[in-house]
Amino acid sequence: MATLKDVARAAGLSITQTSRALNDHSDVNETTRKRVKAVARSLNYQANISARKLVTGRSGMVALVVPQSTNLAEDGLFMEGVAGLSAQFSGRGMQFVLHVTRPQEPVIEVYKRLIGNGVLDGFVLFSPSDDDPRAAFLRDNDIPFVVHGRIGPAPDHAYFDIENEGILHQMASHLTGLGHRRIALINGRPGLSFASARLRGYRRALEQAGIAFDPALTRHGEMTEALGLVSTVEMFRQGDRPPTAIICSHVHIAKGVYKALEALGLGIPGDVSVMAHDDHLPALRASAFFPALSVTKAPLRDSWEPLADCLAGLLEGRPLKELQRVGPHELIIRNSTGPAPEPFDKDEP
Repeated sequence: MATLKDVARAAGLSITQTSRALNDHSDVNETTRKRVKAVARSLNYQANISARKLVTGRSGMVALVVPQSTNLAEDGLFMEGVAGLSAQFSGRGMQFVLHVTRPQEPVIEVYKRLIGNGVLDGFVLFSPSDDDPRAAFLRDNDIPFVVHGRIGPAPDHAYFDIENEGILHQMASHLTGLGHRRIALINGRPGLSFASARLRGYRRALEQAGIAFDPALTRHGEMTEALGLVSTVEMFRQGDRPPTAIICSHVHIAKGVYKALEALGLGIPGDVSVMAHDDHLPALRASAFFPALSVTKAPLRDSWEPLADCLAGLLEGRPLKELQRVGPHELIIRNSTGPAPEPFDKDEP
């Protein structure tokens, strides 16, 4: 196994300079740090965690804590995140740890135990809620963390996010511009920050178009094909004024919506227009839907580098304002959206 001395010799530097480069000391320029890390990777060098912590006060280890689930390995979003973050932290000379909690284990107790071990430098938080107890606990204990999303209207934490409110506002505005007034939203779980932001954007677009918000046209839950299928069938069978357009918070939901509309004998977009947000997962391409799905697109893979960079920056003491980032998205209109159909009752608003 390669030692620090081997890396120093290959890099043409002293052991002290090599150690400081590997540990991101500010007195070593970025070009040298990158060169030394590349040499270390080529030699398969692994720093001794105890020695690193003694020298720098940091272990170089960060963690993601997730609840145990029977389908974690089948969750494309989750696996994309784990693989992407692991690669990004590894490229920074850090180690990314996945910790899966036991069923019904209180999450704060898990964080207390992990912090008490004194091994981890910080955490990545997924799926933040509007009032997230994990963030409150970590903040109160001065533990560095970065969030994939934003908590509250004025977040005081490091994050990488997309404009969830703007995304839904853009989709709903596109549909109101086509004459739709009965627009449904099938959203993520209530209380999750992104789902709350998307609901705000949806409602704002309706208000700007002079359309009253109708709770009967919204559904919340796990963003699965089943949610899309069941929600669509419910809205068409239970209401006398079903939607003429459906917005889905994820393409998985849209897949279920397509199946439900086909089973109900309804055409897309002639009878019902459909839009979705697309994380651009390789296994589910919106362009492969028939008809091709109109979307807002923000590839999930674009999140991992800024998340890793923000947490690494936090550990280096960089200003918080540099570690609060919002990524771009684009609106792509395909063949699943069209003008609102003429109402059967001409007096219907």
